[in-house]
Amino acid sequence: MKELFDSVSNDCSKLVTKKYSTSFSLAVNMLSPKIRTDIYNIYGFVRFADEIVDTFHDYDKELLMEHFERDYYLAKEHGISLNPILNSFQQTVSKYKIPDAMVQAFLKSMKADLFKTEYETKEEYDAYIYGSADVVGLMCLKVFVDGDDKRFEELKNAAMRLGSAFQKVNFLRDLKDDFEVLNRSYFPNINLGELDAASKELIINEIEADFDFAYQNGILKLPAEAKFGVYMAYRYYRRLLKKLKKVPSEKIMDTRIRISDPMKINLLARSYVKYKLNII
Repeated sequence: MKELFDSVSNDCSKLVTKKYSTSFSLAVNMLSPKIRTDIYNIYGFVRFADEIVDTFHDYDKELLMEHFERDYYLAKEHGISLNPILNSFQQTVSKYKIPDAMVQAFLKSMKADLFKTEYETKEEYDAYIYGSADVVGLMCLKVFVDGDDKRFEELKNAAMRLGSAFQKVNFLRDLKDDFEVLNRSYFPNINLGELDAASKELIINEIEADFDFAYQNGILKLPAEAKFGVYMAYRYYRRLLKKLKKVPSEKIMDTRIRISDPMKINLLARSYVKYKLNII
């Protein structure tokens, strides 16, 4: 009956995705049914790790993170975990031969959030983003190409740039909570307490360059099973960036940007038309 337990585990990862991110869940639902479950499984794992470091303030976060990592490796070793999120993730890791270096890079960035509050150099900033976002894009790419190593190598830089763009948009959107609640400052050499127009423009330009590279060199070349879902996530984040761009730098800390449900439906409809017309 292990198949039943695995099915329940997969359902738990799907539920986590839907509860924590309706936008990402919408994008995943646009992927081929063949790969949706594995993307849900990846999201469930990274979401739980992120929750440990970002929201479980009344608990020993370091201990929780230590147990989470230990239990993952036990799951990987034995091929099962009674934690359904870890059980489903280890299945996906095994199925697509996701390198442990990717998982370790992700966990390293998550653990950095337990104690590191400021990123003073570009090297530190890039290393954090690589672990917290780029490798998540690479894990998903492993699923998308399904063992085609040549295609993975061709698309990996674009996958990393797209992951970076998503993360930087999140940083910009969540400035207030990161800076005032979590006491974190990710952007190097920028005083977030006095963010000026020039600094904001530098961040926006960096994100747009990541998006443009990812679209031209990655999204357009993805397998059909993945292209529309990834394009939907891309469109959603570009719309977020467009809205953030319009907010004056002195007000961005006090403005919570989101995409309304009607706008999400509008984006979906327009994107689907482009997809069906082979414009993307």
